[in-house]
Amino acid sequence: MKIKVGSRESRLAVIQSEMVMDCIRKHHPEIELELVTMKTTGDIILDKTLDKIGGKGLFVKELDHALSNGTVDITVHSFKDMPMDVLPELPIVAVSKRENPFDVLVLPEGVTEIDFSKPVGCSSARRKIQLEALYPNIRIEPIRGNVITRLARLDSGEFSATILAYAGLKRLGLIHRASKVFTQEELIPAACQGVIAVQARADFDVSFLREFHDETSGKITKAERSFTKTLDGGCSSPIACFGTIQKDKLCIKGLYVDKNNKMCIESAVGAVDDGVNLGNELAIKLKKRCV
Repeated sequence: MKIKVGSRESRLAVIQSEMVMDCIRKHHPEIELELVTMKTTGDIILDKTLDKIGGKGLFVKELDHALSNGTVDITVHSFKDMPMDVLPELPIVAVSKRENPFDVLVLPEGVTEIDFSKPVGCSSARRKIQLEALYPNIRIEPIRGNVITRLARLDSGEFSATILAYAGLKRLGLIHRASKVFTQEELIPAACQGVIAVQARADFDVSFLREFHDETSGKITKAERSFTKTLDGGCSSPIACFGTIQKDKLCIKGLYVDKNNKMCIESAVGAVDDGVNLGNELAIKLKKRCV
């Protein structure tokens, strides 16, 4: 049996795909694996923010097409980069155990403090509004590209700092570049940050992913995505959500910013298996509060 694995071309995307493939090889050595990489529209257009060119769907469009036509059998994604609406014929069939989900502050090599006379590179509306609350004198300008590209622009002196996901830096072997790890009290992460998701065709047998799938991540990410979807959250929306399971209860914390730039934060606790409803109810509660 041969399985073709679809991935974006970036170094991080390939590493994450290889993590999935390594698990398959370990538990199913009889399966032959082939990695198929491709550029997505979101990787090609780097001079505009995502909300100006179509949102997170631009990171999966080409991969979805390859999956639909049988060019590949499964595709691997950073779950936080996936749009909230997934085609029913291309379901998410497995999610990884969650890496550290938080954001980190990255400074130019050899620098120990933010130089507020220079801009901080950040294209995320979620990060931007929380950073401005933490650092009132901060100036933020957009930065696009993969992690390696962003670090190169940072080290060239174009920016005083940038904000990246801990998980991506760690998987790239670059966690030493993190100057500070933000807490959830400082900077609530994006829904599903730190989780790898695998998609497949609905009629495709994915029993070989059983060992890769993490049930805890699955329950938490359902709640986080439900929260974000109810608030119509896309890449340009200042929305954040972070869930944990504590003492057999699912706890989620959500952030919503209304059209007047008012930031509201609320938490909710419910049954572990009721994440979709819990996320939806928290979103509705926050939306009403911010009216």
